[in-house]
Amino acid sequence: MDRTYYTTMAEYNQWMNQKIYSACESISDFDRKVDRGAFFKSIHGTLDHILWADRMWLSRFMQQTPPAVKLGELLYPNFEDLQQQRCITDRAILAWAETLTPEWLNRVFTWRSGLDGQTRSQPTWILVTHFFNHQTHHRGQVTTLLTQLGHDIGSTDLPWMPSLIEK
Repeated sequence: MDRTYYTTMAEYNQWMNQKIYSACESISDFDRKVDRGAFFKSIHGTLDHILWADRMWLSRFMQQTPPAVKLGELLYPNFEDLQQQRCITDRAILAWAETLTPEWLNRVFTWRSGLDGQTRSQPTWILVTHFFNHQTHHRGQVTTLLTQLGHDIGSTDLPWMPSLIEK
């Protein structure tokens, strides 16, 4: 494994978050926060969860302090704060992805799961892949909710990411 895959996924993450948050700016706070039956209930709750999970995994990978709130609690109840922190975190993810090495990706990574309290060990590359897959999974839920509200964010396909088209 090398960092190219992960830097591409970090760019994709940022691109998709910009598209989703732009669409969310055009809907009311009520529409963002009403329970729509998603796993984290609302659009806002799902976006907040993605940010929480990104920060949780980054804190593990970078050996930093994890988010102060638990799974399912909001980091940022205010949409503008959430959006600002999303941008900051996306830049951090891009910078972090640039530092990845094959040696680090191929080593075993040990962490304590907040879900069940168990200490686990797996190849680092699997966990970094999960990090990006988790984002995509929940963004798919958000795009579905936005589509149900009549908002089409356009293509979500990786080959249509502007930086890949320009190459």
